[in-house]
Amino acid sequence: MTALEKAGIGSLIHYPIPPHLQDAYADLGLLKGTFPLAETLAETVLSLPMGPHLTLETVDEVTAVVRRTLQAG
Repeated sequence: MTALEKAGIGSLIHYPIPPHLQDAYADLGLLKGTFPLAETLAETVLSLPMGPHLTLETVDEVTAVVRRTLQAG
């Protein structure tokens, strides 16, 4: 996210709270650790810019930043 931000590209952790830990499901009594994979994904899955409004140039730019970041890491 930091590398994307430095390049002027927005990104978010789209679902920062997994469903079983959201208030709507509190009555189920599910605790942190119940679904560890969902919790890991909620902490790490990144939402990148997407949609028909993006030009191919923009897609290439986002892709390049992600690739550079992954190769450096």
